[in-house]
Amino acid sequence: MGSRAAVHLLLVLCLALVSACTDDEPMDALVQVPAWFPPMEVPAENGLTPARIALGRKLFYDPLLSADSAVSCASCHLQPMAFTDGRQVSVGSFGRTGFRNAPSLANVAYVPRLNADGGIATLELQAQAPIFAHDEMAFTIAGFLVRIANDATYAAMFQAAYGRAPDAFGISRGLAAFERTMISGSSRFDRYEYQGDASALSEAEVRGRHLFFSSRTDCSACHTPPLFTTFDHANIGLYAAYADSGRARITLLPTDNGKFRIPGLRNIALTAPYMHNGSMASLQQVVAHFNTGGVAHANKDARIRPLGLSAQEQSDLVAFLQALTDEAFVTDPDLARP
Repeated sequence: MGSRAAVHLLLVLCLALVSACTDDEPMDALVQVPAWFPPMEVPAENGLTPARIALGRKLFYDPLLSADSAVSCASCHLQPMAFTDGRQVSVGSFGRTGFRNAPSLANVAYVPRLNADGGIATLELQAQAPIFAHDEMAFTIAGFLVRIANDATYAAMFQAAYGRAPDAFGISRGLAAFERTMISGSSRFDRYEYQGDASALSEAEVRGRHLFFSSRTDCSACHTPPLFTTFDHANIGLYAAYADSGRARITLLPTDNGKFRIPGLRNIALTAPYMHNGSMASLQQVVAHFNTGGVAHANKDARIRPLGLSAQEQSDLVAFLQALTDEAFVTDPDLARP
């Protein structure tokens, strides 16, 4: 056996041994899910293990998944921005621009249907979509596998994670496993609401909290804690005519025109610009939009109506939204580039 093959085999055996010793850990040892969150559902065929999470983390930050070797998943999902990118719409391989704003990946494990239009059913499927998309990575899984054909580290990590050589199965499952660890539930709101710390919110934030949960605004009807979303699709009266038909792109139903998945609001202060197309630069603009009741549209949700909030009340609402920032999440070393 050549020296390179021997090193490769040793690495495979070492990683497999580590996996065998740790993969029986309970899920709560691998993912810190707050007690006030609903249980996380994980597919039986892709249970979380340290080896699978480690593989997904490496893949998430690897630009070799893109055609020009310049774009990784992390290019559009940066940790300091709660895994968004700060752009109106994302920029992919060869500088190609997409047509939607990059969503936060915070608590993505709970999203029942992925993308703003709900067009993808599972994280495992979603993990593959950007690789093939012309305006994202513009590549193929087969092409990536050629690039890593002689990579001993990848070979060992796939073997430890899934007991197989690098392939599409391991790529999609590994990425999904890592993304399921992106749990965010440690904001000042959580300390106040669920942990009994009355000092966690300022007076303005408390006033904003009351408004958020009041019948005057109905904010919490769509942005329901603890995940701050119902995951439904809604038209919020952003336009009289939508260039992007939203959910209707999937269902082909006219009644779904202009409907987009209701986003979770955790870390919302870090994820500007807002809306499906990044058309609003600040939370102040967002609150002002809802205060006016939006523009007329046949599909506009009945809950979107003029609110009559004063300038102070709008400011208080923004203050409350800023209290949903989870500093531990955006600085967690386990989610950072390996």
